[in-house]
Amino acid sequence: MLGGMEALDLARWQFGITTVYHFLFVPLTIGGAFFVAAFQTAWVRTGNVKYLQLTKFFGKLFLINFAMGVVTGIVQEFQFGMNWSVYSRFVGDVFGAPLAMEGLLAFFLESTFLGLWIFGWDRLPKKIHLATIWAAAFGTLISAYFILAANAWMQHPVGYIIDDTTGRAVLTDINAVLFQNTAVLAFVHTIFACFLTAGAAVIAIAGWKMVKGRQIEVFRPAMKAAAVVMIIAGVGLSVSGDFFSKLMVEQQPMKMAAAEGLYETEAGAPFSVLSIGEINGGSADCVFCVPGLLAFLSTGSFDGTVEGINDLQSQYESQFAEKFGEDINYVPYVPVTYWSFRLMIGLGMVSVLFAMWALWRYRGARAPTNDRLAKPFAIGATLVVLGPLLGNSFGWIFTEMGRQPWIVFGEQLTADAVSPLVTMGEVLFTMIAFTLVYLVLILIEVKLLLHYIAKGAPEPDELTSDPFADAQEAQQAEDEDAKLYFAY
Repeated sequence: MLGGMEALDLARWQFGITTVYHFLFVPLTIGGAFFVAAFQTAWVRTGNVKYLQLTKFFGKLFLINFAMGVVTGIVQEFQFGMNWSVYSRFVGDVFGAPLAMEGLLAFFLESTFLGLWIFGWDRLPKKIHLATIWAAAFGTLISAYFILAANAWMQHPVGYIIDDTTGRAVLTDINAVLFQNTAVLAFVHTIFACFLTAGAAVIAIAGWKMVKGRQIEVFRPAMKAAAVVMIIAGVGLSVSGDFFSKLMVEQQPMKMAAAEGLYETEAGAPFSVLSIGEINGGSADCVFCVPGLLAFLSTGSFDGTVEGINDLQSQYESQFAEKFGEDINYVPYVPVTYWSFRLMIGLGMVSVLFAMWALWRYRGARAPTNDRLAKPFAIGATLVVLGPLLGNSFGWIFTEMGRQPWIVFGEQLTADAVSPLVTMGEVLFTMIAFTLVYLVLILIEVKLLLHYIAKGAPEPDELTSDPFADAQEAQQAEDEDAKLYFAY
């Protein structure tokens, strides 16, 4: 024991730290791949060198981020075997299938085609080279889908049976696992969040460059494209989030009740934008509430009835008493779910509003660099990327913490899933070690990103008008030599 903590508590902290840290890189990788592919497509179609400059510039930043995502993702998967061996044995037959598909199919696809893209600039025909970055980009989507399908099974287990002899979950229907509505909606919602995050990163860089008057004509189309993508992603997040919240009420009603801090069942329940007081206990006072909004988010009707925490606790006690025993608290830690849910939504909305401002400010051929709004815009552009990044993190915190005390909803409690032989000292050592390594890695990444961002996009005179020209000339020379050889 350390300050009242146990190995289980430290294992949960370690999982939370590594998961949130890893997910800082995931949306930038997924969304960034498509931005790079789009810029290269624009260059191939128009021949305009500024799109080639953007491809090279953002491609380098994308590769740095991709490498960091791979490293942190490996540790993320190893954690299951280190601290959660009981969980791993219980779900291995089910959970292993989508993760194996992700590693053998999706990651192989994206890494292979990304390698071809990196080394194929002067070796592959232009359109084939373009196809490699698109293949890598779609590979990131496939990879994300398999991982989200695995997580969706933890939220809503389907397509399995429990083996009476071993007590393990056994896969019976892989299609049910991969294509259940929980997985599909989680994927759609997450991918919109990825595009919002990547768009914010592009706006942060392009906006700062334009305010400083650096390579304005190069970064203007990037910033406009990113603003449009962010606005579309914001709409997509709102729509998919609405569907997701209603599905959540069906599958995990306690999570939605905890997100609102709603302790008593209520018809036409309001949504509290801000509350003060003790949320964990039902004594908080709503400062700003939207009447009927929670009922609409939960049921699709402003007059709908939303079950409260107390009634749901009673239901779960009765439903799971025989399987898990009595006197189990099925209520997640309400303050975390309450505030993470609001921060997830609020930070995303703020970033979308900034994207609208950026699109209006630089509409047409405008490029104001020294007006009274230049400094606020530069500061906002620099910070806007933090909105989606933090919003993603709070979204994952809400998703995982709101499911507690379950690690697999209805089948396994988190307290029963931890490795029984791992001591608190061992978990503490690895948590400190990983955290320090992650700190070093993030410092390296930030330093590299800032270095290449400050350096800016390569100038036209640093590029050939066609980077494939040398390869084409070399091939023609080889063909001529071959003709001479055979003629001789």
